[in-house]
Amino acid sequence: MRHELKIDDRTLSYVDFGGPGRPLLALHGGLSEAAHFTALAADLGDQWRVIAPDQRGHGDSDLASEYSRAGYAADAAALLEHLAPGGPVPVLGFSLGGVNAYHLAAARPDLIAALINVDAPVESPRQDALSFWDFLHELPYAAPTREELLAALGPLAEGTGPFLRPLADDAGWRLPFDPAATLATLAGDDGSRWDVWLASTCPALLVHGLRSDVLSRELADAMVARRPGTSYAGLDTEHFVPFQDPKGLAEAVRGFLAGL
Repeated sequence: MRHELKIDDRTLSYVDFGGPGRPLLALHGGLSEAAHFTALAADLGDQWRVIAPDQRGHGDSDLASEYSRAGYAADAAALLEHLAPGGPVPVLGFSLGGVNAYHLAAARPDLIAALINVDAPVESPRQDALSFWDFLHELPYAAPTREELLAALGPLAEGTGPFLRPLADDAGWRLPFDPAATLATLAGDDGSRWDVWLASTCPALLVHGLRSDVLSRELADAMVARRPGTSYAGLDTEHFVPFQDPKGLAEAVRGFLAGL
């Protein structure tokens, strides 16, 4: 079920997938939204109650004035404080959400019991991986018709089309993410985040796409070796682990959470 939380003058929309299980906070990747965790929530069954926000600049949540990692983490912390789950909870994050998740674990250890990082590195990806995002400079956030927006999306149209939103008063259609927000987030990621990754002490799992061009096996191994209490699960995917092997991800997550 979808709900809303007011943070200052913004609306943060989130999906509570329900169920009798313990809460699990799930943070989606870039160009994505909370609804993309529907399969994972179903696979975790009645053991875990997945709660996923549309992060700032995504889905039904409002745009924000800035897109720092501290801002993303503060939104997630505000949501957990609002939910008052009765103690710290595990957090899972993929890509954009994975980086936000380990920032949250470092900043608010009182809220986080365990960390699941799905293919999110601690160093900026190689330039050829970053070049994937170049198309965002020309991608409009909104267009007068749905067809125009689908045409602008090109190869992303098939996956993104079902999630396009109509604007109020029949003013057109918009994307389920803000291209400018994604670019602003990437611009703030230049450099190393090793200090943040190593700042939390809760149990952690790194789920790695073995063919990822964002997180190399060498860096993944180093992340596991250097952070105490971190385990590793490699899946035969590219970077887009939740979409290319949803069952494998669910199995890895379920096994890790069962061991807490």
